[in-house]
Amino acid sequence: MYASGKYSTRGPALIPRMKTKHRIYYITLFSVVLLGLIATGMFQFWPHSIESTADWTLDKRSVHDAPLNHLPVSSPIPERGDLSCRMHTCFDVYRCGYNPKNRIKVYIYPLQRFVDELGVPISSIGLSREYNDLLSAISASDFYTDDVTRACLFIPSIDVLNQNSLRIRETAQALAILSRWDKGMNHLLFNMLPGGPPDYNTALDVPRDRALLAGGGFSTWTYRQGYDVSIPVYSPLSADVELPERQPGPRRYFILSSQTAIHREYRAELERLKEENGEALLLLDKCSNLSQGAASARKRCYKGQVYDYPQILQDSSFCVVLRGARLGQAALSDVLQAGCVPVILADSYILPFSEVLDWKRASVVIPEEKLSEMYTILKSIPHRQVEEMQRQARWFWEAYFSSMKAIGLTTLQIINDRIYPYAARTYEQWNNPPVVVTNSAVTLDIGHFCQNVLCI
Repeated sequence: MYASGKYSTRGPALIPRMKTKHRIYYITLFSVVLLGLIATGMFQFWPHSIESTADWTLDKRSVHDAPLNHLPVSSPIPERGDLSCRMHTCFDVYRCGYNPKNRIKVYIYPLQRFVDELGVPISSIGLSREYNDLLSAISASDFYTDDVTRACLFIPSIDVLNQNSLRIRETAQALAILSRWDKGMNHLLFNMLPGGPPDYNTALDVPRDRALLAGGGFSTWTYRQGYDVSIPVYSPLSADVELPERQPGPRRYFILSSQTAIHREYRAELERLKEENGEALLLLDKCSNLSQGAASARKRCYKGQVYDYPQILQDSSFCVVLRGARLGQAALSDVLQAGCVPVILADSYILPFSEVLDWKRASVVIPEEKLSEMYTILKSIPHRQVEEMQRQARWFWEAYFSSMKAIGLTTLQIINDRIYPYAARTYEQWNNPPVVVTNSAVTLDIGHFCQNVLCI
């Protein structure tokens, strides 16, 4: 009885103490695990609105102050480029991850000066004004991040816009030693003037492994559909000459040709069309009586008469854009700015941003062999349709061609739409011109609002 009584007096007292100790232990363990899961989730899915404000811009430092990087002769060279690359084979979409805004994050490499072992730069121009404008616009956009670990897409600060200024081998070596290169995976290069004499390849000749290419002169043979992005050749006149928008309608000339480096066979055919159709066609050429320079680049002549360029383009309904040594021509941008319907004769040319833009609404594409039939083909287009095409041409320029900022952000938006297709812009958002909505005394131009922010 004593033992039983002793047990009965200690037992009830011990059991609650055991339960309390276990309860505290499990509650503590559960709390630690729960807090860990919450912290992990917040890090993974938080929109990261708090970021460093160290934007990529040359306003804060000079090119001459950038670190010097010597390239040994033995530096590795990337592969020529894989023509079979597609987004599912050469791009790591998982690096982009999930984020509530459905927006890729873009990292721009710090500026460096690359030279060979003898101290000779890899480029004759260093960093062009155009490429600086492009990188500065991206660094000021919502796409940009200065945290390399969060980046989905990487853009080198090496300027390859103009292949003529590059040393091909050394430029490739500079790309290969970038810290995140990884055979070009998830890297984007911008090039507007590819190839060189005598054959003028339609894609950048710099070996680039698996890097995406935003190129200004793609042909159907070099363009990797759904991977590369065809971009316009930027016209410097866009920043220097302001052309006020003209109302669509009939113009003084029906067809105008203003390019100065046209192949002699094409020029001969245009002259024949001029003889047949008289004043309806204006055939311009460079002015031989003017000294060469920036001023002469803005003039065109016909039989001694001098015209201001690109202003003269606004006096024609249709403007011819013929291929030159390269497929991509800056003249296309000038023509669109003037609200003149481009007549494009460049077989196999991949039109800028054709992945999303409906060029049938803003241009006429004619096979080169049908140049002799151009006048008849254009005369068959109804006047109302011509006016719609004039309006659309001008809007394409305003939204997508008018600046390096517009070109760069449009390129990133196209790539963004591939990675987050469920949040991609619609056909109408890409192609419908501005709609003016009037509410009493307030007028909102929705098109221009979307243009400024690219509706992202």
